[in-house]
Amino acid sequence: MRQLVRQHLRFFLFATLAALGLRLFLLFRFPALTNDSFVYGDIAKNWLQHGIYGLSGDEISPTYIRLPGYPAFLAAVFAVFGMEHYRAVMALQVLVDIATCFVIADMARRLVSARVAKAAFLLAALCPFLASYAAAALTETLEIFFTALAFDFAIVGLETLEQKRLRPWLGCGLAIGAAILLRPDGGLILVAIELYLAVRWVRAWRDDARASHPRPHSPAHLMRVGLILALVSLAPLVPWTWRNLHTMHRFQPLAPRYANEEDEFVPAGFNRWVKTWMADYASVEEVYWRVSGGTVDAGQLPSRAFDSEAQRQETEQLLDDYNQVLHVTPEMDARFAALAAQRIRHAPLRYYLGLPLLRIADMWLRPRTETFPSDTRWWEFNDDPRWSALAVALGIIGLVYVALAAAGLAKARHLPFMGLLLGFVALRSIFLGTLENPEPRYTLECYPVVIILAAIFLRSQTKQPH
Repeated sequence: MRQLVRQHLRFFLFATLAALGLRLFLLFRFPALTNDSFVYGDIAKNWLQHGIYGLSGDEISPTYIRLPGYPAFLAAVFAVFGMEHYRAVMALQVLVDIATCFVIADMARRLVSARVAKAAFLLAALCPFLASYAAAALTETLEIFFTALAFDFAIVGLETLEQKRLRPWLGCGLAIGAAILLRPDGGLILVAIELYLAVRWVRAWRDDARASHPRPHSPAHLMRVGLILALVSLAPLVPWTWRNLHTMHRFQPLAPRYANEEDEFVPAGFNRWVKTWMADYASVEEVYWRVSGGTVDAGQLPSRAFDSEAQRQETEQLLDDYNQVLHVTPEMDARFAALAAQRIRHAPLRYYLGLPLLRIADMWLRPRTETFPSDTRWWEFNDDPRWSALAVALGIIGLVYVALAAAGLAKARHLPFMGLLLGFVALRSIFLGTLENPEPRYTLECYPVVIILAAIFLRSQTKQPH
């Protein structure tokens, strides 16, 4: 990659300046601090000042509701730049995001060519979705960087299988470990790569059985690679798991699915009911995130939330009961669970297939307005005209990226190692379809692959030499 940058120094200089300008503009114009940001920040502050990985209250309470990766990053920034200096956090994330652009370009260079690498760098540098989360005190920027880095190392390792080098796989494992420490779903990277190696192992074993002499890609080496990758990736979880056993007296290698404390009630019935109709991000903000603590307007439920008029009345009564106390009691949760079971029996295909596909489509295709002032119900156009126009523009840009990637897929599907990247996108999309809260940011980890595919298509339309 260094040689490519030296050969095209002017291009990379101006593209990097454009990337920096876009991200700094978003940092100063649309910085995003959410409730999650302050949870991470509170843990980091208590960890730094009191040596306790916990949340503030009457006294600091040890917790495991968040993995330690992002709080550690915040604590390091706070130690250098001052407590709760979130602007410094975002400024560093801008640099990390620009580094991600270079990693994506290196992946494209290894997979295809230098020309495609340049196109991929430009698409990444100007991508407003990557840039907007660099200006948000959330895990996305670091998670995307380590995801891209893990796959870049994996590609290097696959390129050098005949040489039986292990160093790229050690780097890949460390990057995966960092991704897992940031968010539990980082483990999907490990699953995707191990599945790909397993397929390669089966093919190597079959070829070895047919050949008169051992093949370069021996099954034994592939098994060794897979084992080393798993051990290095999961090793960072050992001290975290031990801490939770020692401090919390609970085996918790990852964060809980619903970020709940050990003695905190999880409304499983409510969550299951939500999954019987939830398909769009607007409902996440209007219903899912408002429980518990905020009122829910039954009028904002979509028509697919009811199978009959009787069910509509039952649902409205249940939500009215909730609004009286603003939390889901065990009795209410049982009623939500019964309502969910009734709806699943009535339309099992909708629950197990139709709605997951709709949630996946919503996460991939809706305008990514979460970090901007645009109204979540952008399609009603009752917002300030500037923000409505921004939502439409972001929607168009997102569709362009996905459409270019889909077009590039037709040209890239036979490229070496492309199955690894496409397998990760498919695996992550399927996983996201199982969640009740379709948040568009969850697909951003797939954007390095989207950008590379889009670059392949764009470069295939030109007549320039490689």
